[in-house]
Amino acid sequence: MSALPPYASPLQRTWFYSFRIICGLIFFFLIFPILVILPLSFNAQDFFTFTKEMLSFDPAGYSFKHYNDFFTNPDWQQALVNSVLIAPVATLLATAFGTIAAVGLSQSHVPYKPAIMAILISPMIVPLIISAAGMYFFYSRIGLQGTYWGVVLAHAALGTPFVIITVTATLVGFDRSLVRASASLGANPVTTFFKVQMPLIVPGVVSGALFAFITSFDEVVVVLFLGSAGQKTLPWQMFTGLREQISPTILAVASLMVAISIALLTVLELLRRRSERLRGLTPG
Repeated sequence: MSALPPYASPLQRTWFYSFRIICGLIFFFLIFPILVILPLSFNAQDFFTFTKEMLSFDPAGYSFKHYNDFFTNPDWQQALVNSVLIAPVATLLATAFGTIAAVGLSQSHVPYKPAIMAILISPMIVPLIISAAGMYFFYSRIGLQGTYWGVVLAHAALGTPFVIITVTATLVGFDRSLVRASASLGANPVTTFFKVQMPLIVPGVVSGALFAFITSFDEVVVVLFLGSAGQKTLPWQMFTGLREQISPTILAVASLMVAISIALLTVLELLRRRSERLRGLTPG
């Protein structure tokens, strides 16, 4: 962060400090709900509020009972298994489709690239409820509604735009002369991609894959439309717990998902820095 220069005017000084205060308030507004959920997940009582024991930091007011319920309750475990079975497969499909689309759109001879890009990233622009309703009517006609592969393909469609955007951003600084040099040495396009392009764009590919995984793992609207009782995922189970059971175990699950998101975001930041070093944007 650049320091305020000594010759700054009073207006510049006011804006300098006001901008940081505004950013701090926005950050607090976004983070505060998470900071509330984390301690509540250790509540010894079946409440969604802080008890007197918790506010007085009495050890009797804290417990791992909600985490224990998550790891021992068959409904929660089945939902976790479904999420683990769906999200990785959807991520692999989204990563493959998105990478191929991004590499293809990076070619200078492809016509109507803006229109094609707009269509490909439309799933992340169109309201999710509209996408879910459209997928429901389409998949019900071809027999995929209520099936495992129906949910996987739907999540892959939602995750593909994130892969396209991240890989396209990585390809912006790609030196096309490397591809021409590989072709001049007799390499075919497939060999050129895996030997020349892929090692340089792998940070963008992995970043897009992580975004696609998060999208699939946290998605609930499409699963409600397309999934059956056998495809009840973790977000679906959380939604059911809020609507029907009012189970405090939701707080423990939310805390675990926050921890997973933080870990994935940390990996994304490390990959972003590595990508910048490979492209020569920052010193090594």
